Amino acid sequence: MPNQFAQHFPLMPNRAHEVTGAGAITFAAITCGLGAKPAMWIHEDWQHEALNPVALAEFCDPKNLLIARASKQIDVLAVAEESLRSGAVSTVVAELTQPINLTAGRRLQLAAEAGKSTGVFIISDGAGSNATQTRWHCAPIFDETDSTLMMWKLIKNKAGTLTNWKVRWDEQARRVIVVSTAGE
Repeated sequence: MPNQFAQHFPLMPNRAHEVTGAGAITFAAITCGLGAKPAMWIHEDWQHEALNPVALAEFCDPKNLLIARASKQIDVLAVAEESLRSGAVSTVVAELTQPINLTAGRRLQLAAEAGKSTGVFIISDGAGSNATQTRWHCAPIFDETDSTLMMWKLIKNKAGTLTNWKVRWDEQARRVIVVSTAGE
């Protein structure tokens, strides 16, 4: 099963992907940390919770994380599209508060391909676009001995089957480790 995981993560480059669930921020931060170039993180400015890049240092280098704020979702999508298309960043993360339609999803997909960037769109459950390559549901797993355990479910995959993995973040190795069934 770990080899199967390696076929799906790190995410397929030059594509748009979606993530939902309580572990979505962690998933996106890990993805940002895997890129060779800086990453862009975009959210709407009315949201009271502000992203602190230093808090994500466990997963990605804060000096390589650009934060952008936009007044409404259409502006978030516009900044995401231009950032993806530019090729100046390896990863673009956008926190979306409303569903996006097929046209917007397709524009983001084409921008990712043109700029050779990876798009990660944090969405609420049921708010995804059919244009994205994959959709993930990520959630923490309570464990008294390991606070890094998560369940990552691939719930949409244009290139293959759907599956899930119990994973944990290894801070020293700075990578995601699949927890084997025998190790549970």
